[in-house]
Amino acid sequence: MQYARPYRLIFFAVGFAAIMLSVFSSVRPILLKYTVDDYVLTKDANGLLLFVIYMVAALILEVISQLSFIYYANWLGQSVIKDIREKLFKHMMRFRMEYFNNSSVGVLVTRAVSDIERIAAIFSDGLFMIVSDVLKMIVVASVMIYFDWQLSLIVFGILPLMLYATRLFQKAMKKAFVEVRKEVSNLNSYVQERLTGMKIVQLFVREKGEYERFEEINSRHKKAWINTVWYNSIFIAVVELMSAVTTGLIVWYGGLRSVVGGADDLGNIFMFIMLSSMIFRPLRQIADKFNTLQMGMVASNRVFDVLDTKSKVQNEGVLKADTFKGEIVMNGVRFGYVKDEEVLHGISLKVNPGQTIAIVGATGAGKSTIINLLNRFYDINQGSITIDGVDIKDYTVESLRSQIAVVLQDVFLFADTILNNITLMDPEIKEADVIQAAKEIGIHKFIDSLPGGYHYNVKERGSMLSSGQRQLIAFLRAYVSNPSILVLDEATSSVDGYSERLIQTATDKITKGRTSIVIAHRLTTVKKADKIIVMDGGKIVESGTHKELLKKQDGYYKNLYEVQFLAEEAV
Repeated sequence: MQYARPYRLIFFAVGFAAIMLSVFSSVRPILLKYTVDDYVLTKDANGLLLFVIYMVAALILEVISQLSFIYYANWLGQSVIKDIREKLFKHMMRFRMEYFNNSSVGVLVTRAVSDIERIAAIFSDGLFMIVSDVLKMIVVASVMIYFDWQLSLIVFGILPLMLYATRLFQKAMKKAFVEVRKEVSNLNSYVQERLTGMKIVQLFVREKGEYERFEEINSRHKKAWINTVWYNSIFIAVVELMSAVTTGLIVWYGGLRSVVGGADDLGNIFMFIMLSSMIFRPLRQIADKFNTLQMGMVASNRVFDVLDTKSKVQNEGVLKADTFKGEIVMNGVRFGYVKDEEVLHGISLKVNPGQTIAIVGATGAGKSTIINLLNRFYDINQGSITIDGVDIKDYTVESLRSQIAVVLQDVFLFADTILNNITLMDPEIKEADVIQAAKEIGIHKFIDSLPGGYHYNVKERGSMLSSGQRQLIAFLRAYVSNPSILVLDEATSSVDGYSERLIQTATDKITKGRTSIVIAHRLTTVKKADKIIVMDGGKIVESGTHKELLKKQDGYYKNLYEVQFLAEEAV
């Protein structure tokens, strides 16, 4: 309801339309009663025509009220979920990487898309419809009591049974819809992951196994929905039976009074048949709307659980990093992705401005973790990291990351043009700047040869390009951002020789005068570094230049060099 406050005028307009709708819908049965009693039975044609015109006018006003009610209730719902969806997306963009590592992308997509649509239904088909129907029932009940309390008792006698059935139905549907939303999330998550990893599925011939698993999940999804259909079917049948019984009792008792007592009840009978359907139909619709409301509430709980999640990197820094000289100092840094399971054990190192250091070590040694901490994707458990003598927590997160360009081994490209993947829609980076940068690092010819050149759409995850070409695009993306600090996280490990030569040329150009950290994979990168940091088991075991480290007998780097790098040279 807090999100509806900016639209309070529309909110009250919808409420007013609901009141008018309940009033005008009750006017028609009353007019029908007078029409039958005063003009049909007395055969007054002129009066009959006049009251028919009145009923048409009441019908038109009812239609206008209903049109206004439905349109603006839906308008309000869509406006509210627009605001919630924007807040949710903004909130998720500030989450730590830890949150995404532990959460299913498919589930988060469900929260941001289908669950939020369910929230819109709270306004359009849930809350306001229930309020409207309750108002209509109150007005109808008042009219019944005013005109004939005896016939009213017949209707009100059936009403408690209807209310009891509605309550049982509501409880059953709430439980069923919780299961439905759970299975929808599971289905979305499974499909999203398998479509994303389809190459692995096909490479390892797992199509049959994955299909059988999908059949199992899909069957559970169907079963969850069938439960809601089953409850709904029973409830509708019970409501129709009670409505039919009520109509029969009205006709029987009203007709009996006319036959035995001589009462003139024909108009009342017509009116009460209409009014009884008007009091039972909203009750049945209220149950239907409760389904919508229940699904909306379940969905809103899931969405607000994400909104209430405190997983943001603390952005309490006030210093804006316009540029860095590039001095990086890590002092006694301890960190673990999981509590009580340290990955880095008291790392201390210093990188001087303009210096290029290479970090080598076995898989799991903690090399990439250092990069994650430098960019504040995670916060350290103990120690400190400073850039230019200032703790990185004192910088704003946005300005810190804007001065550090990272090229990862696993390049992610959006389903967009090469130009937009390079600039990431930054208006300050012009196409001419991108073309000039591409020429400087020698990849303009490759991009220009593609259909559409810089406006070539690389499709989802850059599937239209080879891994080497994607790496070149990622390198150009880092280059045009003009960073103070450059990080290459095994950026040449999966490229061909030609692409590597291009990247090496570009590396020499972009690292000149800039602090650079290279998680090394290829020999050429290691040998050119000003300093080599050797890591093992989350600790720095050696450091020095290439020549210095080779002189250490039984040194870790020397053994690594002989096993890996000399073999690479031989190849």
